[in-house]
Amino acid sequence: MDFNQGNIDGVIVKELKRNTDDRGWLIEIFRQDELAGEFMPLMMYVSSSSPGIIRGPHEHLRQTDFFAFLGPSEFTVSLWDKRKTSRTYGNKMEIVAGARAPLALIIPPGIVHGYKNTGKTDGLVINLPNKLYRGPGRTEEVDEVRHEKDPRSPFVIK
Repeated sequence: MDFNQGNIDGVIVKELKRNTDDRGWLIEIFRQDELAGEFMPLMMYVSSSSPGIIRGPHEHLRQTDFFAFLGPSEFTVSLWDKRKTSRTYGNKMEIVAGARAPLALIIPPGIVHGYKNTGKTDGLVINLPNKLYRGPGRTEEVDEVRHEKDPRSPFVIK
């Protein structure tokens, strides 16, 4: 499948403001008064990726991911709209986020996504998804389709 470069319906890209003073910096990632109820986080995790490491691409069937890319490295985030009922079906987006461009990305179900640390140092990524990993008590199947394990996948991060 060939993809067109362009925005993807339902993906929210929010620039994050770094508030700096003589102590360091602070970035607000999440505020309940600025987030629609269907995106409300139920858990949070932080991952670290070394330079050159790719995570994904994968998609969720029911979960919305709410990523925050703050640094200290840079990431290229790739997204593909494979929702056949979407107005932007077949579109691909690439977004640079991290230390120089702190961003929050809200990625709804059906959007294939992944990212690569394109910087020179380890980088941290925060995720505040709206579903619990493996459900309450970790008793459910993982809501994830892992495209990175398919050598014929059209979803490739370089």
